[in-house]
Amino acid sequence: MHVRARIAAVWVLVLAAGHLAPAQEKGLPADAGIPIVHWKDAPKYMDQEVIVQGRIVVARNIGKICFLNFDRARTFTAVIHERNFKNFPEFPNEVYAHKIVRIRGVISSYQGKPQIEVSRQEQITILEEELPIPEQKAPKARTFDGNLTIATFNALNLFDEHDDPYHADEGTEAKPVAEMKALAETIRKLDADILALQEVENRGMLERFNAAMLSDMGYEHVVLFEGNDLRGIDVALLSRLPVGPVTSHRHLKFSDGSGGAMRFNRDLLRARIEPPGFAPFDVFVVHFKSKRGGETQTESFRIGECRKAREILSDVLANDPDARFVICGDFNDTFDSKPMKVLMGEGELALRDFMSEVPKDVPSYNRMRNAGVIDFILASPAMAKCYVEKSYHITPSTVESGGSDHNPVCAKFRIPPSQ
Repeated sequence: MHVRARIAAVWVLVLAAGHLAPAQEKGLPADAGIPIVHWKDAPKYMDQEVIVQGRIVVARNIGKICFLNFDRARTFTAVIHERNFKNFPEFPNEVYAHKIVRIRGVISSYQGKPQIEVSRQEQITILEEELPIPEQKAPKARTFDGNLTIATFNALNLFDEHDDPYHADEGTEAKPVAEMKALAETIRKLDADILALQEVENRGMLERFNAAMLSDMGYEHVVLFEGNDLRGIDVALLSRLPVGPVTSHRHLKFSDGSGGAMRFNRDLLRARIEPPGFAPFDVFVVHFKSKRGGETQTESFRIGECRKAREILSDVLANDPDARFVICGDFNDTFDSKPMKVLMGEGELALRDFMSEVPKDVPSYNRMRNAGVIDFILASPAMAKCYVEKSYHITPSTVESGGSDHNPVCAKFRIPPSQ
């Protein structure tokens, strides 16, 4: 084949491949998880971000403020302050008068009347006609009877499409929509009351994901503190049950065992769960240092993290040997490793595990066949007494089917009534 013909054939294949395999859609839509409501219902969403729909009946500019009223009685108003007029190429009162619009913003109150403040043109969309208001589906009603399901899941780069100037997140793309859908479906099947998560970029992303894809799951409580990871991945918690005091250990400095000082690579998150009518318990969430850079070279970091976590847990048990808690997450080491032995402790106050119920051929990291189990749910002695036998399991999956390169770990407990 002539050289030119050969080159042309290669380009045909390249272009065909590009046509057959379009780029994956990444990140949530800008309005994902934001309720769309009729303007008359806006007061029900005080201090919440919503998209309000309705017709602007009266629009007037008094110099310092532009008012876009949805009725002549000024029951509900969109407000644009003079300092933001520069963000609109034309006078807002002329552009939006008598138009059907959708306005995105936070509902607030001024002198007892609800309003929505607008600072940018992008917040307002003009509609050609009234569109149906999507039904706001309420989560399925659930009554807690003491039977508790806890799961932990490394969500694999649950990142949004926005650059965070305070973290080196530029090298991590927004999570593909297909992966997010698979992740949500996996979480839905787990049906956990408490879900510990790792590799979440920030609280905003988790709240959007929860609202857009898990709204039927009843995860009313979202817990996340910004941790120490330079890329920006954090540990987090979703809970159906009421959450009490929450403690972050991200600022703690402690010995690395060789004369230096270190912090938790991400955080050691502690959340008190307070189910009405039942005994409270704590959930600790971890994501220890990975083996990137070499298992031997990074082991000392995990030992340091495990040593400090063990010290914190020992203090809890010293004050109350009957304290109920679990510590769960991505430990980035196998159960027989030195770091994990440090964490487990010894004697009566050693943590309890349920690894005997896990088949040896089921890993929790699914990119490598022989990666073993590195994600765990471990329990205090008192919490272990609440454990439901044969309920500990790892759900096999792939990035494509489960939305992550980790498999979720799940366990059930029976919490006693409060005394």
